[in-house]
Amino acid sequence: MHEDERVTVVVMSRDRREELLASLPRHRAAVVLVDNGSSDGSADAVGTSMPHVSIVRLGTDVGALARTIGVARARTPFVAFADDDSWWSPGALRAGADLLDGHPRVAAVVGRVLVGPDEVEDPVVGSLRASPLGGAGLPGPRVLGFMACATMLRREAFLAVGGFDPLVRFPGEEEPLALRLAASGWALVYAEGLVVHHYPSPHRATPGARAAQIARSSLTSALLLLPWRTVLARAAGFARAGSWERRGLFDALPTVVPALRRRVVVPESVRRDLDAISGTDRG
Repeated sequence: MHEDERVTVVVMSRDRREELLASLPRHRAAVVLVDNGSSDGSADAVGTSMPHVSIVRLGTDVGALARTIGVARARTPFVAFADDDSWWSPGALRAGADLLDGHPRVAAVVGRVLVGPDEVEDPVVGSLRASPLGGAGLPGPRVLGFMACATMLRREAFLAVGGFDPLVRFPGEEEPLALRLAASGWALVYAEGLVVHHYPSPHRATPGARAAQIARSSLTSALLLLPWRTVLARAAGFARAGSWERRGLFDALPTVVPALRRRVVVPESVRRDLDAISGTDRG
């Protein structure tokens, strides 16, 4: 059943066949699945059991760029992201589309994530809810970060800023997109009433490997968009944090030259918002 014809759900996945078969039937909208070069028969299984799902089969793992490919395939004005282990609560897709329809300055609405069968609120939600950026005239507080699996975006705004940056793979891929949307004058807001369920897959990177991936993404994002003081502060912080974070810095080295070639520092207004969120006093 399609809850709202204005929305397409874009899912990227790799080697999570069972999670996909469990989560995809829960999506109440048109679905585009982008398969990141799976070797477990995911795409074939979905194609057989859910012929209504539009499948994009990639020959290799391109990371979060798969979501951009999925958005390009969609034809609706709004796109909601989901992971292979997450889905939007009944009514949330329509409510999110209504918010975007009613607030033309808003590029993205970010929902409340409940984790597992006990529906424990994801810790990230608290920081979004408590954003110091205000939200006058908007359907919630402005934010400069989001969880992709809990976000619905205006398709035209997403594509206009280039979608997810191919240098920032996964996880941590949201930062460049959020900053570029804000730099282009769009608002991103947290919307308390939109609920997303996340049942984390057991097939996940170890905590150490994830810390390395986040460090890599964070440094690359800073090289692309943030002042040198932020680049140096992040590099120093990760160097002090531990061996996994230092590995992340090493893994980021191949992105340095291509990031510098495309480096465009975000405007002062966006940097002030970032400082407000981080509690930095620029004096």
